[in-house]
Amino acid sequence: MYRPTVGDTSWFTHDRFGLFIHWGIYALPARCEWIKQYEEIPDDEYQNYFDHFYPDLYDPTAWAQAARDAGMNYFVITTKHHDGFCLWDTKLTDYKVTNTPWGQDLIRPMVEAFREAGLKVGFYHSLIDWHHPDFVIDNTHSMRNHPDRAKLNEPRDQTRYIEYLHGQARELLTEFGQIDVMFYDFSYPSETPGAGKGRDDWNSEELLRLTRELQPNIIVNDRLDLLDVEGGWDYRTPEQVAVREGVKVDGEPVVWETCQTFSGAWGYHRDEETWKSVDQLVQMLIDTVSKGGNLLLNVGPTARGEFDDRAMDRLAGMGEWMKRHSRSIYGCGPAPAELQAPPDCRLTYNPETNRIYVHIFAWPFKQLHLDGFAGKVAYAQLLNDASELKMRETAVDNRWFDRNVAKTLTLELPVKQPRVTVPVVELFMQ
Repeated sequence: MYRPTVGDTSWFTHDRFGLFIHWGIYALPARCEWIKQYEEIPDDEYQNYFDHFYPDLYDPTAWAQAARDAGMNYFVITTKHHDGFCLWDTKLTDYKVTNTPWGQDLIRPMVEAFREAGLKVGFYHSLIDWHHPDFVIDNTHSMRNHPDRAKLNEPRDQTRYIEYLHGQARELLTEFGQIDVMFYDFSYPSETPGAGKGRDDWNSEELLRLTRELQPNIIVNDRLDLLDVEGGWDYRTPEQVAVREGVKVDGEPVVWETCQTFSGAWGYHRDEETWKSVDQLVQMLIDTVSKGGNLLLNVGPTARGEFDDRAMDRLAGMGEWMKRHSRSIYGCGPAPAELQAPPDCRLTYNPETNRIYVHIFAWPFKQLHLDGFAGKVAYAQLLNDASELKMRETAVDNRWFDRNVAKTLTLELPVKQPRVTVPVVELFMQ
């Protein structure tokens, strides 16, 4: 049955737009964050990236400003990804940034910079660890095809790894002040022995209890394999998909966030060319909010510590749109069910201001017809410049139109589309 969330998600569903950051030594080969697993790179070869990690252009203040300018309200950073490399000065392993040539903690200055810019703080932490000597080699491990896999697994003890995992979570949740989001990643239970790991391999229920105890105001994602446990998650996380409808559990809408990339990779990928345009990204944000979700949009910084020019271009483009249209996003969600979006449009609704926002993906010729809105709108304007749009209510002649609508609201639009990525009509409801 549907289980309500434990954490307070009200800020989360208001803020709607966040920055995901995937960063680690995988930025040096620049072929995505799963490279060690995809290419089955042995530890001694992968060590080259550890030995040469020196992000001399790292400026967390610039990162935070880019996110703030894009209209983002929170961020989530990969403290440790699946390769096991840690971006903070953990006391529990030597496989950490302070032992690279860089020699400095990356997380603390990042947290401070983003907080200073007014963004809430989230940590991603991998349940998986292809480097740890006690993490049992399974079918998702980078050494899954090693000829001596069974022998290598003999001394490994997953219970010792659980202690390590929980110890690192304790560090992250006690050493950096208030943490607003915890994004654990990920359980992959399977009926096939050795094929995956589930909640018992992380002692997920204890890890969740520890997380909520150390950070009572935190919200936690859904990847601990505790979907059937009361209070086992606060929000759902569909990844790299265009959700067709709002996410529901047992027929009830739940809090959700989709995480998406600019291109096909999470970590820095120098030669990736399938980058989404600013238009696509803005439409993705609008579409997500119109269905009641948040968008967590990812950047993979370079090995020298910069957001590359492609990422900066997209962030700036989204920021230009958000500068004039953010009130159609912040605090908004789906429109009331009886109000339907016109073709090639999306609706968002702010219940506090009682305003509907019509996001127009394809600019129509002169008129926009809003069936079901007649008698419900007091005033209409374009949001980008607050210019009035004339309205009129017209009866539908059913000799020509096979629709059971007595009246429709028609907005008179300029012939030429406003010079914004996605024009938005703001409707002041009666």
